[in-house]
Amino acid sequence: MLLTRRTPSSTGAAPSGLVSSLARGVSRAIPTMDRRAFLRRSGLGVGAGLAATQLTLVKKAQAASETKGGDAGAKVEVKRTVCGHCSVGCAIDAVVQNGVWVRQEPVFDSPINLGAHCAKGASVREHGHGEYRLKYPMKLVNGKYERISWDQALDEIAKKMLALREQSGPDSIFVIGSSKYNNEQAYLLRKWVTLWGTNNTDHQARICHSTTVAGVANTWGYGAMTNSYNDMQNAKAALYIGSNAAEAHPVSMLHMLHAKENGCKMIVVDPRFTRTAAKADEYVRIRSGTDIPFLFGVLYHVFKNGWEDKKYLHDRVWGMDKVREEVLAKWTPDKVQEVSGVDEATCYKVAKIMAENRPGTIVWCMGQTQHTIGNAMVRASCILQLALGNIGVSGGGANIFRGHDNVQGATDVGPNPDSLPGYYGLAEGSFKHYAAVWGLDFDWIKSRYAPGMMTKPGMTVSRWIDGVLEKNELIDQDSNLRGLFFWGHAPNSQTRGLEMKRAMDKLDLLVVVDPFPSATAAMAAMPGRPEDQNPNRAVYLLPAATQFETSGSITASNRSIQWREQVIEPLWESRTDHMIMYQLAEKLGFGKELVKNYKMVKGKGGMEEPETESILREINRGVWTIGYTGHSPERLKAHMRNMHVFDVKTLRARGGVDKETGYKLDGDYFGLPWPCYGTPEMKHPGSPNLYDTSKHVMEGGGNFRANFGVERDGQSLLAEDGSHSKGADLTTGYPEFDHLLLKKLGWWDELTDEEKKAAEGKNWKTDLSGGIIRVAMVNHGCHPFGNAKARAVVWNFPDPIPQHREPLYSNRPDLVAKYPTHDDRKAFWRLPTLFKTVQEANKDIGKEYPLIMTSGRLVEYEGGGEETRSNPYLAELQQEMFVEINPRAANDRGIRNGEYVWVRTPPMAQVPGFKGIKVKALVTERVDAETVFLPFHFSGRWGGIDLAPYYPQGAMPLVRGEAVNTATTYGYDSVTMMQETKTTLCQIERA
Repeated sequence: MLLTRRTPSSTGAAPSGLVSSLARGVSRAIPTMDRRAFLRRSGLGVGAGLAATQLTLVKKAQAASETKGGDAGAKVEVKRTVCGHCSVGCAIDAVVQNGVWVRQEPVFDSPINLGAHCAKGASVREHGHGEYRLKYPMKLVNGKYERISWDQALDEIAKKMLALREQSGPDSIFVIGSSKYNNEQAYLLRKWVTLWGTNNTDHQARICHSTTVAGVANTWGYGAMTNSYNDMQNAKAALYIGSNAAEAHPVSMLHMLHAKENGCKMIVVDPRFTRTAAKADEYVRIRSGTDIPFLFGVLYHVFKNGWEDKKYLHDRVWGMDKVREEVLAKWTPDKVQEVSGVDEATCYKVAKIMAENRPGTIVWCMGQTQHTIGNAMVRASCILQLALGNIGVSGGGANIFRGHDNVQGATDVGPNPDSLPGYYGLAEGSFKHYAAVWGLDFDWIKSRYAPGMMTKPGMTVSRWIDGVLEKNELIDQDSNLRGLFFWGHAPNSQTRGLEMKRAMDKLDLLVVVDPFPSATAAMAAMPGRPEDQNPNRAVYLLPAATQFETSGSITASNRSIQWREQVIEPLWESRTDHMIMYQLAEKLGFGKELVKNYKMVKGKGGMEEPETESILREINRGVWTIGYTGHSPERLKAHMRNMHVFDVKTLRARGGVDKETGYKLDGDYFGLPWPCYGTPEMKHPGSPNLYDTSKHVMEGGGNFRANFGVERDGQSLLAEDGSHSKGADLTTGYPEFDHLLLKKLGWWDELTDEEKKAAEGKNWKTDLSGGIIRVAMVNHGCHPFGNAKARAVVWNFPDPIPQHREPLYSNRPDLVAKYPTHDDRKAFWRLPTLFKTVQEANKDIGKEYPLIMTSGRLVEYEGGGEETRSNPYLAELQQEMFVEINPRAANDRGIRNGEYVWVRTPPMAQVPGFKGIKVKALVTERVDAETVFLPFHFSGRWGGIDLAPYYPQGAMPLVRGEAVNTATTYGYDSVTMMQETKTTLCQIERA
């Protein structure tokens, strides 16, 4: 898009210039750069994540004595933090002068980002000092936001919550948490919601990678990226499918470009020719939503030519024979081309490249996950990698790039509706485990829940709309949702925006906790349909601090955990998320229980808040399942101080002693990528590549998890004889460890008396002493979670072998007939979910809406875009919401490049007078003639109307545009409730 400078409106003037914006309130000694130079230089790093060390924001800190203007007495500190955008985990040194964050440096010692930043990372300082943040609590009064005190806000919110609890029960409240929390805050919110007495909580992972977590975990054990960005340098081939890493994870491309220098063959599969595709050796264009036919079309040639790893499949994989039979019978080249558009020669070429260049890695992102069959697409990718023997090897793996800076950690230990921290299921045993960890009475926790609801998964963030709007008799809980928290979450990142507005208007209570609450605030304040208005609705905005105004740990996509130092004190009247949680808990009557195990420290204004290190220690005591137990604050901080000792390819420390503590880093993997088993004293080094049998378990090695029983259909699910991690005393498959297995093996007496007392009746996941893990791993080289086969067939999913099913809105009725969707479901995640009903009602909708609409990321913005569109540096780079349309499709509609157009989707026909979303046309061959693409970072315009009058004063982003999710349609994954954003239908016409 060409950049055109707009005249700032009276409601939110842009800064007078980049230089003055940067220098505002900062020492005169800071060097500056003009706007054109910034744009020219930042453009270098946009596509491939090149180092942004040229930017004005990244200059070496000068000693105080060197500064000009009489500032020789200034206190200059350097605080090490991590970028708050995508999941790569780029480290930043923040230069703080007299408490003011004046500039930033990239960390060249970081083995993850190697001193590089994308445009977002290079301008991250603005989020700490951004003038467009919410500065004080506000309340919606007569359609306008008015400033109120914190005391008034907390008192009124708590009073309203308690009234709703009394009238409708604890499940009448839904809490949307955040993937922007640090691990400690994410964990604390799940604890907070549990003590309130509901499982109605969720966060961004539901709508970005929940299908990944479910699909991958049910294939081989853990629902996470198996290797690392760094390890991709060891790959001989890389298949990107549904990932535009050059824009979504720019610095990850550094490692891929290094791999290409070493001969790695790069394949990109996408409906759209992306900036990532521009770097590929092979680009494959597929019809959106047809990943399974393509992947099985590749697998067809792998099987036909005998390229599968037969020994690997025999020893370590269950059910591939059934997959082989179905692929060869069902996904012949003609069927693959009919559905996906990819011909036989291309599928053969991709299969040959992957077969002849092993190890090979596969990368997927939301292009694969955000579908009604996202779980099946994910498993198809897993199956291809298993067939090639590419899982559990360096240079191989499933490298699943997550979206937000801590979406991995928030998923691991945070607010999920179907699990407690660490993926402990909602069984009573899990609650008893955490009752012990928290030092609370189990029966008291149970009493907080409505009868029968404690072990029932809650609603999902993707469906809270229906929790409000659906008929009560169809909901599997006593009450509809009446109260909602948007706690660090953007509503424009969710589908069905038109219905979301209706649901917002019907609520009794809406609380927005965020440094940048703008999209939610504007939607809540703008007029809606009269019949949806709740005259008793109360709306509050609470200013949360950014992650640069607190300390804590975050987990990058590769499972490495890093500790952020607090850079500055919370600005204006903002408070940290964990302070707000504690203060609300106090008002709601469970404050003492929430913080029972924590050291309390003085935070903003001398008020008490839990110490983040104390929360992490509680995580260490309880989250044995995924090995968050070895990550003491001391170990993580030592890693951050000594990044230079870690190898760039392996992430392993080569020697090194932390000067501050004397801690020996030698052998640790950077960030102790989970699982980091046992207690910190056991000094497990972390697991860089999951399921790697070439290493001892105490060197980060492992095998597939025994999580699905020991037998199926008369066949063993345990690994074959001779298949085990290096040095294991058990040289065959074995189940997970518990007190009984230790006794049968004669290893029980290797526990101390204290460990025996704690381990009796327990398994490795609930033994709080860690003794079972210690004996299995240290004494005998065995993995506590067992040694089993990965599952190519997942019998507990709707489609045990992945099946292609046409999207609910398809422009191919012939394929709808051949590949229909699922049957409707009742009480699925507490709500009825429609599949076949919607598809049948819309099977001919392609006549009126012929274009396939998909969405994705831009390098300039992140997530819902509230932070980044409020950043003047980034706002300069992309000022318009747009739709990419092919020249043929544009010409047929009389559309010229740069003209405004209306994008219409089927739900809009149900809203009288709503013409569509109004965006600019970008005519390009990046998309084919039947596909259009829109970015998902925009909000602030609604059906062509600017929402500027409805924002809270001073908290409106510089750039506003239509949200693509105002237009997206109904559709959810059959396992996880992942929303469908990548494949629906639309029509476009000139505005």
